Amino acid sequence: MAEVVVFHHALGLTPWVRAFRDTLRDAGHAVHTPDLYDGRTFDAIQAGMAYSEELGGPAAIVERARATVESLPAEVVYIGFSLGVLPAQSLAQTRPGARGAVLCYAALPLGRWGDNWPATWPEGVPLQLHILEGDEDLEIAQGLIATVPGAELFVYPGTEHYFAEHDDQAAALLEQRVIAFLG
Repeated sequence: MAEVVVFHHALGLTPWVRAFRDTLRDAGHAVHTPDLYDGRTFDAIQAGMAYSEELGGPAAIVERARATVESLPAEVVYIGFSLGVLPAQSLAQTRPGARGAVLCYAALPLGRWGDNWPATWPEGVPLQLHILEGDEDLEIAQGLIATVPGAELFVYPGTEHYFAEHDDQAAALLEQRVIAFLG
């Protein structure tokens, strides 16, 4: 059993993100889903991103996330969906004890975002990425797996950035791969 923190995307803590959490719980994991938007959800990515800017932008999202995990054990796996990749990747890289990271729909270059982000991935912290084919972050994800020993990259067909939420087959495959990673 793994202790897991799932960070939502720009739409907020939606029913799909809650269902993903429940799937991991049903597989026997202890899963936390902090609500970085204080109960707000959105129907469009642009509206959710605008709200994240109202909260203070990417740095504020990471700091909100950091505050939500302070009371949790250090030995957790961080999972992030799109906007949630910011805190998931940041915490996996900077909070000692991270057990792994799963980045879905997005990825950030090492050392190129924020002053406090290291330019290397922490040794012994497994990494798994799930990206849409043709996505602008695919090249970044490929760069990450080239520098992180044992990292896995899964590329999915489709046209929707939140591909697993629009394709049941992709969702099932993503869930299966994440559960295997947690095992």
